[in-house]
Amino acid sequence: MTTTLGIIEGFYGPLWAWEERRQLVRILAPHGYGFYLYAPKADAFLRRRWREPHPAAEAAELASFARFCRDQGVRFSVGLSPYQVFNRFDQDAREALRTKLALLERIGLDELAILFDDMPAQTPDLATVQADILRWVRDHCAVPTLSVCPSYYSDDPVLDRVFGPRPSDYLVSLGRRLAPDIQVFWTGEEVCAREISPGHLKRVADELGRKPVLWDNYPVNDGDRMSRHLHLRAFTGRPASNAAHLAGHGINPALQPVLSTIPAITLAESYRRGPDYQYGRAFLQAAREVLGVELAHQLQSDLLVLQDGGLSRISDEKRQSLLRTYDGFDHPAASEILRWLMGEYLVTDEMVATQ
Repeated sequence: MTTTLGIIEGFYGPLWAWEERRQLVRILAPHGYGFYLYAPKADAFLRRRWREPHPAAEAAELASFARFCRDQGVRFSVGLSPYQVFNRFDQDAREALRTKLALLERIGLDELAILFDDMPAQTPDLATVQADILRWVRDHCAVPTLSVCPSYYSDDPVLDRVFGPRPSDYLVSLGRRLAPDIQVFWTGEEVCAREISPGHLKRVADELGRKPVLWDNYPVNDGDRMSRHLHLRAFTGRPASNAAHLAGHGINPALQPVLSTIPAITLAESYRRGPDYQYGRAFLQAAREVLGVELAHQLQSDLLVLQDGGLSRISDEKRQSLLRTYDGFDHPAASEILRWLMGEYLVTDEMVATQ
């Protein structure tokens, strides 16, 4: 049993290069990854500065990447986060949104996602207002498929602590008011869920009145704490039986695009093999495919240091040793490890607060 797999580029931190995105799609499309949602938090023209158009060169790159994805058999979508628009959806906001939607349509989208995640909300009837915005978008946009990320996209109480208490029956109210063909993203019982079960997904589907699209926050490693670790190990805690309760399963990748493809391949393998899936074997098989045999075995031997220990627990002597080791490999994944060891992928609290 399987479901549609996809990439959700939705992390905080530095932007990828366009060729890095293309390479990731080339690797994962043959493994059944069928959609790509472009929504990096660092693209200000989709979030804090959403009322402004992308510069011409960036808009051209987006359109080129959309064509590339379709050539690879991958549906391309953009995630627009009209920052806090639900707090004041007045005529000025509507006109700005109308203009933005027209610009995005020119890029050539298969799907459009409206993302309300990670924004403070002061609107009493939040679900009603957000559903009204989606209805307005549907009336003013020709993109055939719409999806939404709710303000409260997980059961995790951290969302209530950071963005304010969620309204009573928020998820049920939103589901009732949304058109039935609008897809809804959900991350699980936690923002970064350690395990996602069929029982949990069934409950969420019952509340929403539709199967959710899983926004899986692994192997993402943004933020001050997580960016100090490389998330490399194979997927666990996502049984293949989840597929019966999902409209899709997208993964939010790590800051390192090539290394992200290793756990991504294991997720496809876990759906394919079901109860016969073995995460250790799946990791090594995926690592060999992406890295070649020698680098794969080196990475396997360093998992405890790179993923579990992290930068804060690597001594200067060990760091120098790792730099020498991975400098000996001519591979983009080795380059990502070198950049990580030198602190180039660190994501600060300030970056998260301002992106």
